[in-house]
Amino acid sequence: MADSYVTIARDGSAEIEVKRSRFLCTVERVEHEDSARAVVERLRKQHWDARHHCSAFVLGPCGDVQRSSDDGEPAGTAGAPMLEVLRGRAVSDVVVVVTRWFGGVLLGAGGLVRAYGDAVRAGLDSVGTLQRSLVVEHSVSVTHADAGRLESELRTRGVSVLDVSYGADVTMLLGVPSASAMSLDAVVAELTGGSAEPEEVGLRWVDLRASS
Repeated sequence: MADSYVTIARDGSAEIEVKRSRFLCTVERVEHEDSARAVVERLRKQHWDARHHCSAFVLGPCGDVQRSSDDGEPAGTAGAPMLEVLRGRAVSDVVVVVTRWFGGVLLGAGGLVRAYGDAVRAGLDSVGTLQRSLVVEHSVSVTHADAGRLESELRTRGVSVLDVSYGADVTMLLGVPSASAMSLDAVVAELTGGSAEPEEVGLRWVDLRASS
């Protein structure tokens, strides 16, 4: 089981033109196969005047689910090279759809492979990536007087503050990699003078950092 993987930082699109054919690559983050297929169908309806809506997607922390479609292009000239770009970039939980408006000039098999691959590369370049990590969730309650300083110190030390709720006390939901769970106890004890102790409450995937 992977404890981290890379996905896209945001949804987006990019367009290239090859010999008067337009290739619009739409890139969206999805977590389920049904969601990926829904994106394809939405774009098919939105761009009803296009000849092809070729697609590829990779899902799951380990990239276990991989699918592609040539949507009427010659076999292996669209979906497969699109999927290969996703694999090469090592991204998951992403669907790419390349919508093609035919420009009247046949590109040949090699030309199609390059065009669909280049469209996906342009799409991925436009959205950037981020790291997702599996963290252990901990709940900790502190006084209102300690809350602001504790939250600031925890963020400075790389602890993900997932949620903060205010009541008689302030309850923070923290996320740390499993290897750091023991050190969190020591950090919280240090910052609160031993008055607070984190309690493990679950697991969660979180987005950590993005790159352009």
